[in-house]
Amino acid sequence: MESRVLTGATAIRGLPLLRKPAAMFTANCSFPALKPTGAFKDGGSLMWGKQLRPAILLEASPASAVSPLSKRESLPPCLAAASSQAEGNDSAGPIGFFEKYPALVTGFFFFMWYLLNVIFNILNKKIYNYFPYPYFVSVIHLFVGVAYCLVSWTVGLPKRAPIDSNLLKLLIPVAVCHALGHVTSNVSFAAVAVSFTHTIKALEPFFNAAASQFILGQQIPITLWLSLAPVVLGVSMASLTELSFNWTGFISAMISNISFTYRSIYSKKAMTDMDSTNLYAYISIIALFVCIPPAIIFEGPQLLKHGFSDAIAKVGLTKFITDLFWVGMFYHLYNQLATNTLERVAPLTHAVGNVLKRVFVIGFSILAFGNKISLQTGIGTSIAIAGVAMYSFIKAKMEEEKRQMKAA
Repeated sequence: MESRVLTGATAIRGLPLLRKPAAMFTANCSFPALKPTGAFKDGGSLMWGKQLRPAILLEASPASAVSPLSKRESLPPCLAAASSQAEGNDSAGPIGFFEKYPALVTGFFFFMWYLLNVIFNILNKKIYNYFPYPYFVSVIHLFVGVAYCLVSWTVGLPKRAPIDSNLLKLLIPVAVCHALGHVTSNVSFAAVAVSFTHTIKALEPFFNAAASQFILGQQIPITLWLSLAPVVLGVSMASLTELSFNWTGFISAMISNISFTYRSIYSKKAMTDMDSTNLYAYISIIALFVCIPPAIIFEGPQLLKHGFSDAIAKVGLTKFITDLFWVGMFYHLYNQLATNTLERVAPLTHAVGNVLKRVFVIGFSILAFGNKISLQTGIGTSIAIAGVAMYSFIKAKMEEEKRQMKAA
């Protein structure tokens, strides 16, 4: 996705630079009424001075059909002087913090993404230790996120993007796969150690490559397939000696990998100019409605009979409610911030970020819960992560070469 930083921008390509006349010229010159050459419609939302996946449509106007004039030859003297001063201000004007330190800002985004992700995983697992109902907790994750989106739309941060029936049809398969992958991930988190679930989820690139090759018909280079061999080997080694291993956790994590793979496939078919913040909000709303029926069917009777009462007896009503609220908030914020962060960087940085994120989550979860792992599990996890890093680097390099070829 392409991102554009609008903070401090002075002109949009194809539009003349419109500025207020300098005070020194207003006394001697009379300015005709200026009509805008276009109006913005259905624009993307602004977040931290940045526009995500903009869909800016310019209304045609008679002025846009007029050939551009030379500033020095065609403008009146006072207008030409004012324009010249405006250009001088552009070159010497103050530079905003975001433009002056872009690497620092991007680093802060990465830090917050990792921090929120680690907090979510630790809090999520702590809830399962006294409230083992992953279907219901999955609904809470999405419910809190949807509530957050609705409040954000109400105050106009961001402005809600319109949606029609055609776009809804495209987003439903994406949201269904998102819901299934989310629920099965939580079933795995509840059944086994967080570190083991993330080790299994390291296989996701393997499923993505297989789907691209055998479903989409895309030719996957042999180098990519070879880079996935350590991932499969490492996950196999870790699974054989994982102390928390059980089939529910393992199979659920594998289903999650498949679900997110199909989500990627449907996402490519549902490419849209809607900004990522609004897009993720709509997907969350649809996914919430998908997750509610299974939670009622599989866990509803148990929750009403003893699930809620047992949890309240163990930690108290206040802590139970606040834990559910904050785990849902952290889930939504880390996903949204991940999208915003990865849109700021190149594909190779994207790859590094995703790999390091998994390393951070595995490491901090082991420290937080004191999970004991065997030497073979540790070696297998390291090999799997190294394989994911190799795969990500090769794929990112290929995408960058394709982009440069298209640009040329």
